[in-house]
Amino acid sequence: MALYVQKYGGTSVGSVERIQAVAKKVKGFKDQGHDIVVTVSAMSGETNRLIALAKEMQVVPSPREMDVLLATGEQVTIALMSMALEHQGLKVRSYTGSQVRILTDNSHGKARIEDIDVQKIRDDLDAGIVVVVAGFQGADQHDNITTLGRGGSDTTGVALAAALKADECQIYTDVDGVYTTDPRVVEGAQRLSEITFEEMLEMASLGSKILQIRAVEFAGKYKVPLRVLSSFKEGPGTLITIEDDDKVEKPVISGIAFNRDEAKLTIMGVPDIPGVASKILGPISQANIEVDMILQNVAEDQSTDFTFTVHRNDFDQAKAVLQRTAKQLQAREVKGDNKIAKVSIVGVGMRSHAGVATKMFDALASENINIQMISTSEIKVSVVLAEKYLELAVRSLHSAFELGRNDTISE
Repeated sequence: MALYVQKYGGTSVGSVERIQAVAKKVKGFKDQGHDIVVTVSAMSGETNRLIALAKEMQVVPSPREMDVLLATGEQVTIALMSMALEHQGLKVRSYTGSQVRILTDNSHGKARIEDIDVQKIRDDLDAGIVVVVAGFQGADQHDNITTLGRGGSDTTGVALAAALKADECQIYTDVDGVYTTDPRVVEGAQRLSEITFEEMLEMASLGSKILQIRAVEFAGKYKVPLRVLSSFKEGPGTLITIEDDDKVEKPVISGIAFNRDEAKLTIMGVPDIPGVASKILGPISQANIEVDMILQNVAEDQSTDFTFTVHRNDFDQAKAVLQRTAKQLQAREVKGDNKIAKVSIVGVGMRSHAGVATKMFDALASENINIQMISTSEIKVSVVLAEKYLELAVRSLHSAFELGRNDTISE
């Protein structure tokens, strides 16, 4: 007998039929003797519909009232899910975030969880009740409804699992686990039986969209075993857990992540003086634009070329800001390229294996793919390249590191 917190996303509860299918799945776990807490997202498309309604009322809707509005999406789902579970013969109780008392700060639209009072949930579980909690929402100390922002339902699930000391937090989605890379790009991509929090965090930050970074961070911080499963088909999924030091041999590379949403900017001929990087990136930061990779080259004439990448959506704004900075610094030129992509290899095994980066570079060179920028950490190597070579690069790296072997998966 175990305690599971199960989170079902928008596609998993996107229709009456899907909700009924989830209810049957939950009943299966309950019949095995497990305690179950279910947390749900709004039905797919519902949040976008509510946002559109708000914008018909105000061009820039009030953040407080926006949270009141958006929280209704999950409230609909918990009610329908509870009805479906009752139809399966289960005892059920639903809660909004404020009813549970998921206490957050007052940052509407991107609130942070500060505390969860789980006593009511524990009492219900002891009475054999399945608890259904609205994801994505909470309340501040003044009882104002708040929402947690992007990935908020995943975060709710992980936070509940941490507070309840659950045996596992299960994230049900439309994929059956974490793969060595996107199966739509590499036909031989394999589902991983396990991956560490550290690796998953890198994969999520580098472009893998299976889980939100915030939820993985939360799970890693509180050591909550996290499992990614499909709500559409049975299977063991992928377990995300702490690194096992007793494992005899770790794979060198666990996966390949990529991101098409990259753009590159270069300011050329800047005086190479202390503080120049701050003068370049300061205005970018003030414009609320996040910078990813950075490269600086110093020429013999003591000038420097400074290159950095941003999200492609921020390219035009960042370029305009950089051109103003170039005039102030009397730089020679500003160049931009919004047809690039980032490809990254990730694996805790890099710590104990030399030559991983060289193997990556050789694989790309064998396909005549030019590397424009390089960034490394202890467990990842990222490169920027022309977008047109993205899929070829991913396939060649997947082959070079033998990620298509059957021993990467477990049934």
